[in-house]
Amino acid sequence: MQFKNDPTQLSKSTFISQFGGVYEHSAWVTEKAYDDGLPKGVEPLVASLRAIIEGAGEVPQLVLLRAHPDLAGKLATTGELTKESTSEQAGAGLDECTPEEFAEFTQLNDTYKEKFGFPYILAVKGRHRVEILDNFRSRVDNTIAQEFCEALDQVHQIARLRLEALTI
Repeated sequence: MQFKNDPTQLSKSTFISQFGGVYEHSAWVTEKAYDDGLPKGVEPLVASLRAIIEGAGEVPQLVLLRAHPDLAGKLATTGELTKESTSEQAGAGLDECTPEEFAEFTQLNDTYKEKFGFPYILAVKGRHRVEILDNFRSRVDNTIAQEFCEALDQVHQIARLRLEALTI
């Protein structure tokens, strides 16, 4: 797998413009990757970005998690999601929720955020809203430590999928 444009040949502003949305509202990750020296290839870049986040510590990680929108939440209904999130949520059918499903998503989002302090995060590409609801129901009972790790893993999966979308 190769990128459409070799990131190592891009200016910092162009790189940030093209890759800054890989981690939701967190261009600091791609800025640091650029400043540290970009590796060649998709897999090395995925590993580099992941290492930046893993090495950042709990506070920046929590900020990263909190940058994500609720699934089937208010931002989706008002058209305020990033283009990446809009596409991902629509692809999973979250824009077609029944009133009952939307009400359950809203209740679960509220319960989850109150318990964990960040939104429920799931790489939704290739999943259907019923599967997402089932996953949501099962994760809301996890411990904070379990969910923090799971949410970070999901963020990395989302980033990988977004990076793959930028390849040839």
